[in-house]
Amino acid sequence: MPIYEYRCKICGRRSSFFVMKVGEVPDLKCRFCGSTEMERIMSRFAAVRSEEDRLESLADPSKWGDLDENDPKSVVRFMKKMGQEFGDELGEDFNEVIEEAEAEAYKAAEGGGEEGGESAEGGDTGGGTETGGTDLGLD
Repeated sequence: MPIYEYRCKICGRRSSFFVMKVGEVPDLKCRFCGSTEMERIMSRFAAVRSEEDRLESLADPSKWGDLDENDPKSVVRFMKKMGQEFGDELGEDFNEVIEEAEAEAYKAAEGGGEEGGESAEGGDTGGGTETGGTDLGLD
């Protein structure tokens, strides 16, 4: 017993119709505006893929998109794509790893997250003057 989808030519919204018999034509009337001017459209469908197909799609470098192993954001995008391909098979730890990698990627993109100067190893951190006084910004 198929479900057919139609798009209203007036309001453009999609309506689904359950049909009891294959040859039967449903009473086509838009649920939203009441128009009878409807056109049949292809419904979305899901394709079941084997594990081998999923691995093969990830092994093909042309399907990696803009993966740049030197760009942390790019690596995170690829990891998310890989996670979608494998679903729950990768476990909860994988989601945590992605979240940590994403946080580090954004921190790196913002300049390391430290405000001020060079580093905490003795360089200028922007926190005062050389004599230990307060910098009033009057220079």
